[in-house]
Amino acid sequence: MQLPSERFSPSRRSSRRKDLTNEPRCVSMPLPGRTAGRLEPVGSSGPQFKKDQLARVFTAMKLATFRFRNRPPRLGALLDTRIADLNAAYRELLAHRKAPRADAMADALVPAGVVGLLEGGARSAAAAREALEFVKQMDPAEAQARSLAYPSADVRLTAAVPNPHKFLLVGLNYRDHAEETGGKIPDHPAIFTKLPDCIIGPGDPIRIPKVSHMIDYEGEFAFVIGRRCRGVSRDTALEYVAGYTIVNDVSCRDYQRHTSQWTMGKNFDTSGPMGPHLVLKDEVPDPAALDISLRLNGEAMQHSNTRNLIFGVAQLVEYISGLLTLEPGDVVSTGTPGGVGFVRKPPVFLKAGDRVRIEVEKVGVLENPVEGP
Repeated sequence: MQLPSERFSPSRRSSRRKDLTNEPRCVSMPLPGRTAGRLEPVGSSGPQFKKDQLARVFTAMKLATFRFRNRPPRLGALLDTRIADLNAAYRELLAHRKAPRADAMADALVPAGVVGLLEGGARSAAAAREALEFVKQMDPAEAQARSLAYPSADVRLTAAVPNPHKFLLVGLNYRDHAEETGGKIPDHPAIFTKLPDCIIGPGDPIRIPKVSHMIDYEGEFAFVIGRRCRGVSRDTALEYVAGYTIVNDVSCRDYQRHTSQWTMGKNFDTSGPMGPHLVLKDEVPDPAALDISLRLNGEAMQHSNTRNLIFGVAQLVEYISGLLTLEPGDVVSTGTPGGVGFVRKPPVFLKAGDRVRIEVEKVGVLENPVEGP
């Protein structure tokens, strides 16, 4: 088995950094037997990068949080028809290199959660890619025997970001949706929140609460913050985005209308399906040109393109970061297009036995069943 270069010996990741803008230079060297380049450290203190290199290190990766059998959730990366356990693979790689304190190093640089990995910045990104390359070069049967990779069919995906610090959403951000609800086209983004404990993963059931039958779907394209930022301009905003995922902003319409505040109607248990993956932004070079669609029991209910967003990704990062510090792992869902259920004649609300399928071009498919109380 051909192994990655032996030169990389990472040091312990420091605690969460408040400023990621002063990271020194690096050089690029090829992996053995491969033409694709890889970032190698200058000196012996681990990989170090300029502030704009995080996305270039996170190349060709789809991150996913998964469970294997009844074990706790783990952070993985898609690998053909398998999913690699990045923390376990990096621990094995360090042990092969006879690195001291391999377990502690692996947990610090490639933790088992996606938020921790993003908080680690470019050094964690480089280590994660090394872990994935290590598994790629290994025989699949050997990787599975060592619990480094599993067939995708044998794992259950959870939400792409199960525990974000912030889960922000944008209301009335497609012109046709604003018009169908009778609202005016907004001059500023209508930002609201969902609580992280309403988040569920692909395949998890949306459970209709006993107190309402007016449960509605909203298919949405979402972005995930990769670097801490405050007060950034739209010209540089995408540098702070790690990647993209899908959200269903399931809404309880009667509770949403009880007051002028949407919080109760947007936050019932299981109202935040998210997934299936965090697709890193190298795979989505233009977030303003993606088809988005939602089907209910196979019937097309919503269809649009992110070019129709009133406020695009860069504008939203600029607007939100003007007041809030955005942290790695924060999720911002950009809004839903026209075609929601409550404006239809007659209205269409979710019921037990339904299946909701949302597809976003280049990002994937998020599908959830609906169950009764």
